Amino acid sequence: MTGRYDETEGRGPEEPVVVRDRRRIDPLTGEVRPAAPAAETQDGPKHAAPAEDTIEPEPAAHAGPGLGESIVDDSVSVATGLEKELAERTADLQRLQAEYANYRKRVDRDREQVVAGAKASVVNDLLPLLDDLERAEQHGDLTGAFKSVGEKLVGSLQRSGLEAFGTEGEPFDPSVHEAVQHSTSPDVSGPTVTVVMRRGYRFGERVLRPAMVGVTDHEPGAAPAAQDAPVDPPVGGELPLEGELFDENNR
Repeated sequence: MTGRYDETEGRGPEEPVVVRDRRRIDPLTGEVRPAAPAAETQDGPKHAAPAEDTIEPEPAAHAGPGLGESIVDDSVSVATGLEKELAERTADLQRLQAEYANYRKRVDRDREQVVAGAKASVVNDLLPLLDDLERAEQHGDLTGAFKSVGEKLVGSLQRSGLEAFGTEGEPFDPSVHEAVQHSTSPDVSGPTVTVVMRRGYRFGERVLRPAMVGVTDHEPGAAPAAQDAPVDPPVGGELPLEGELFDENNR
């Protein structure tokens, strides 16, 4: 009887193939794996698979950035871009606000100047009427109802900003005074208004009409000496002065 030779006889059970992935970076999560225990870094168990069956890890130098690191970098870049854009928009808004504030100030200033100019034009047309009222008052003709109307008119103009100037005794100012007469006198210390021929008016800071005046300058002059004063003649019973007595003896 011939027996069959079983090739599997005399062999032990087949050893399983073990594949170890020693890559430091997980290709699925992109995270760095923790270090393997020392026991696993050795040659492995006695029944380890042949070296050719193991999968060698890829060199770390060729490993690209992990998924987690790329996500973090993208998030940082997006946040930086948003902050930069927000700063630019904030600067634009502040610049627009400043320009609008300057525009409003300029418009308000121009409006005030236009209103003041219109008022000054109307008041300037009424200056001859004020001159007539002043002359009538100087001559005593401003009485009765005519005086009441004149006072109301002058009061209304003064409340609107009209101011009269040009009085005798004030210093001469060529910017507001128009000198049409000139004289000198030792009684004044400098150019002084001594005659007012026509009153001047200003509306706010604007001079509507200068005052027409006469100006007197200072003229140095010597005061009369005491020895030149006349000597009163002696009265009966009074002794003559020493000088008079000397003159009589000389005679």
